[in-house]
Amino acid sequence: MPAIEAVDPAQAAARLGDCVREAGALALKMFRRPLDHWTKQGGSPVSEADFIVDRLLRERLTGSEEGFGWLSEESVDDPARLAARYVWIVDPIDGTRAYIAGLPDWVVSAALVENGRPIAACLYAPVADDFFLAAAGHGATANGAAIAATTGSSLARTRVAGPKSFLDRFAAIAPPFAAMPRLPSLALRLARVAQGVFDVAFAGGKSHDWDLAAADLLVHEAGGAMTTFAGGRITYNRPLPQHGALVAAGRDRHATLIELLRRRQIASL
Repeated sequence: MPAIEAVDPAQAAARLGDCVREAGALALKMFRRPLDHWTKQGGSPVSEADFIVDRLLRERLTGSEEGFGWLSEESVDDPARLAARYVWIVDPIDGTRAYIAGLPDWVVSAALVENGRPIAACLYAPVADDFFLAAAGHGATANGAAIAATTGSSLARTRVAGPKSFLDRFAAIAPPFAAMPRLPSLALRLARVAQGVFDVAFAGGKSHDWDLAAADLLVHEAGGAMTTFAGGRITYNRPLPQHGALVAAGRDRHATLIELLRRRQIASL
């Protein structure tokens, strides 16, 4: 990859936001219309809309520029991304199962990663017209208004989202909490922590860079933390872009969670 000048996170976020809005509008035009869809290797669903949106985002974000890597759920992986300082990480439709079923909770998710960490991020839920944007060092917004993860360190009576199997096992080690409905989009589930709608969100094992990168920056810029159960930072653009169990919450509550998981010697729920 050729050397390129340093990217300003705020400028990258603005550009990303324009592209993701356009992609979301395109996906919305095809929503609840007859579409070919099938099951990919591994069992996850995909539709022709995923590929159409993916092509649009790649054209808009990469264009004729050189030096930027590309990683998307619906593109053939190019190992050249591993040598890139900057990589676009994209999920053209996160929550495809909901999209195919005509349900509203799906998003277009995209981030720009520099040396393994996101510096610009956008998440757009077109049905609700919920638009999330974040730039490293500049905070996070939803529909133009600043957002923040909930404060406090207690786990009691918190709103917790995640796979039912996680919540059932978490209930055995945590104070009573309110289990939130599971959203089909993992990225949106995590963004709700940044927004303060959920206090805690879990991601099960086998999530990928494209599920996580944009939401990761949103959570951190909103005053939260999103890590492994051991408290480890998530690194993106690795040879295998897959991750184990993760947890997101406001910083103080996140610290309480990590201590609880360590004390119980739980690596995954």
